[in-house]
Amino acid sequence: MAIKNFEGGNKISELLLPYGRGLLGGEVKAGKHTLDLSRRTHIMGILNVTPDSFSDGGKYLDSQRALAHAMRMAEEGADIIDVGGESSRPGSLPVSAEEELRRVIPVVEGLAGKIDLPISIDTYKSEVAERALQAGAVMINDISACRMDQRMVEVAAKYQCPVVLMHMKGTPRDMQLNPYYDSVVEEIYQFFLERVEYLGHMGILRENMIIDPGIGFGKTVEHNLTILRNLSSFRSLGLPILIGTSRKFFIGAVLSAGVEERLEGTAATVALAISQGADIVRVHDVREMKKVAVITDAIVSGYNAKT
Repeated sequence: MAIKNFEGGNKISELLLPYGRGLLGGEVKAGKHTLDLSRRTHIMGILNVTPDSFSDGGKYLDSQRALAHAMRMAEEGADIIDVGGESSRPGSLPVSAEEELRRVIPVVEGLAGKIDLPISIDTYKSEVAERALQAGAVMINDISACRMDQRMVEVAAKYQCPVVLMHMKGTPRDMQLNPYYDSVVEEIYQFFLERVEYLGHMGILRENMIIDPGIGFGKTVEHNLTILRNLSSFRSLGLPILIGTSRKFFIGAVLSAGVEERLEGTAATVALAISQGADIVRVHDVREMKKVAVITDAIVSGYNAKT
């Protein structure tokens, strides 16, 4: 398949976009839950059970505080709770599977008995993913697209759960050391073509795949802006798109704003991403971004839950 002129917009995606979400969104089965992505944007609430995440590290290390925050996000309109026990901020160092399990399993177990929402486990380690799935998670969010731990492919295929496949150049420790692309959108698109084909051969059903271009993971500020500007290019892959821009560095770079001053910038990126075809937005500020998603859906696709 020839892929040309991404930065100018993918012609297939341009033709598909006016027909609304339903043409490409579809449904994603996550345990007993069904995410109907054809109707509206879904909100993934971030729950970092870490001491060193870039935005909220240390706030929810205590499992009871973590559970309370997850419950609050559910009340504010989250559709998915994404639990992570290892920071993937630029320059971060890996933690052991044992430590990651110690952080996340009590939270996953607690949430499974308290909220009627799908729980996602944010990990690239197969052992952590499998234990979390056994504890009540129904979805895997892997920043390496099942590359950093080869057994993750087996786990995803065994449990036949949704898996988010994210693009990342390098590892969290080195990904921001002068990342370079000839064409960032084209290279990420090609990565997904190859990865989706490989994982399909390995037993992961296409209907369980969700793609994430990996904003901030091995990209410069301009790379991130280019991806957002051309996000609709990825619609022609025919897979749900997840985007995570919340409070990230590139927003601060453009606005000269600290982490706690990036709400408006995040809102702008969420609205643009939805207008470009994002199906799921991964955010810290659920209440505010839920409102952004509702009004953007009403404008872009005509969906209004109130009518």
